[in-house]
Amino acid sequence: MATLIWLQTGACSGDTLSLLNADSPSIERLTADGTLDILWHPSLTAGPPGHLGTLIAAVEAGAQPLDLLCVEGSLITGPYGSGMFDSYRGRPKIRIVEALAARARVVVAIGTCAAFGGIPAAPPNPTDCTGLQFDRESPGGLLSPEWRSTAGLPVINLAGCPTHPTTITRALAMLARDQPLELDFLNRPRLFFGAMVHQGCTRNEYHEYDVEETQPGGRGCMYFNLGCQGPSTLATCNSELWNRRSSKTRAGVPCFGCTAPGFPREGDLFRTEKIGAVPVTLPLGVSRAHYVAYKNLAQAAAPLRVKNREMEP
Repeated sequence: MATLIWLQTGACSGDTLSLLNADSPSIERLTADGTLDILWHPSLTAGPPGHLGTLIAAVEAGAQPLDLLCVEGSLITGPYGSGMFDSYRGRPKIRIVEALAARARVVVAIGTCAAFGGIPAAPPNPTDCTGLQFDRESPGGLLSPEWRSTAGLPVINLAGCPTHPTTITRALAMLARDQPLELDFLNRPRLFFGAMVHQGCTRNEYHEYDVEETQPGGRGCMYFNLGCQGPSTLATCNSELWNRRSSKTRAGVPCFGCTAPGFPREGDLFRTEKIGAVPVTLPLGVSRAHYVAYKNLAQAAAPLRVKNREMEP
C-alpha cells in the first residue's frame, strides 16, 4: 500500500473534481483494494484541525514514510520570492512542497498548473507562479531540472486543465505498484500523452478534405479558422472520452491544447493564426511545404457528401 499526500497550492480544484469522477479505476477502488493509503486529501480527509500540520511534521522528521506526493495547482512564489501569497499556518506552501518532495518516493504534478504553471502563470503572471519542474516551456520551476525524487525520478507531469480522470487514477495505480512509466521530453507518461487529440476526433474526415468552419456549431473542421489545437496536442480526450460520452471537439468546442506547457497561449483562443492561408502551428510531424501542397488539392478531392457536411449513410 502506497502512502499519498495530495496538496493544493494555486489551484481551482478542477483536478480534484476530475479525480472524484474517475471510474476506471475509481479513487474509492484504489483505497479499498489496498493500492493507496491517502494520508491527506483536502476533499477526502476528515482529520481534526491541525491534522495536516502534524502529518507534514512527521514526514519531514522521517517518522511517516511518503510514497506519492501529489501537487495540484501552480506554485506561487510571490511576493518577491517569499511565497507568502499562498501559505499554510504562516508557512509558504512552496517551502512545504520542497520539504515533502525531498522525502517522497515519487512526486506527481496533477494538472497543467502544477506541471508548467498553467493559467496563473500566463502573462502578466501577477503572483509569480511557476510549475514544479518546468516554468511553462522552460526546464526548471520550483525545483531544478536536475532534481530527482528518492526513487530517482523527475516530477511526473500529468498535464491537463483538468487532467483526464482515468489518466490520474491509472497513473497513480501504476506508480503505487512500482510499474514503469515511460516519460516524454516534458516528463509526461507516454502511455497517456502519446497520441494526438486529433486521433479519434469525429471531424477528422472534414479536416482531411479541408472542409472548414468559420463559426461554431457546424460539423466541419475547427482547426483552420477556430483555433483548434487537436492536431498538435497530445492527450487522450478522443480516445478515452470524458464521462465515457464526449469531448470538447465532439461537443463543437475547439481543443485549446491544455496539456501543453504553453497553455494558455496568448491571443484569441477561438481564432487560428495563419501565414497566408496556412496555420502557423501545423499538425505534429507535418512539414510546411507538404502541407501547402496537400491543402491546395484537398478541397477539390472532397466528396460531395463531405462538402455538404452530410452524415455517412
